[in-house]
Amino acid sequence: MLEDTHPALPKAGRPTREQAQARQVALLDTALEHFLDKGYESATIEGIAADVNMTKRTVYAKYPDKAALFRAAVRHGTEARAVGAEVIAAMRRHTLEDTLIAIAMLRIGLVGEPAGAKLQRLINTESYRFPDIFQTYYDIAALPTVRFLAQILEEETAAGRLAIGDAMLAANVFMSMVVSGPVRFILSGNMLTAQDIDRRVRFAIDLFLKGAEPR
Repeated sequence: MLEDTHPALPKAGRPTREQAQARQVALLDTALEHFLDKGYESATIEGIAADVNMTKRTVYAKYPDKAALFRAAVRHGTEARAVGAEVIAAMRRHTLEDTLIAIAMLRIGLVGEPAGAKLQRLINTESYRFPDIFQTYYDIAALPTVRFLAQILEEETAAGRLAIGDAMLAANVFMSMVVSGPVRFILSGNMLTAQDIDRRVRFAIDLFLKGAEPR
């Protein structure tokens, strides 16, 4: 008698792990689209479930309420847009100024893309209701770059070219000082040309470096 070498098939009606994961991703993708297009208040579990061919009961089995689904969708969208460590490490250039410019342009570019801008606007709009989503976005999307920058600032301080006592604080100040200004313009719908962004970034970096010089 020949041995049956075929893998066991999933029981009828029971999805495989891969199928379940795919449906989970589809649910979060669809939920994020609804929240981005309609906002938190107007988006409904019913509409999201219908678009992903799920019952409300199935959605509620995974997320107890709309707030839980919203938080999960925002995290999902943030993770999808976050850049990896290799991309961040590639921002290092031959000079400190060029490295800082590359880091700033990376962050501005990610938010400046249409998908990134929509997600950031949603987070900004709903952060009063869900303060934790701002922290989630920072931890996933910004913190790896901040840590990378802090390491560079520590190296420059150790070499005597800068005098920074708290590298992580300085890196966060850099993001606020150099990146947040152009990003606010972009998110408000105002147009900034590439030349405008470059001029603003270089000017802010010059101020930042002058403030960090050894005395």
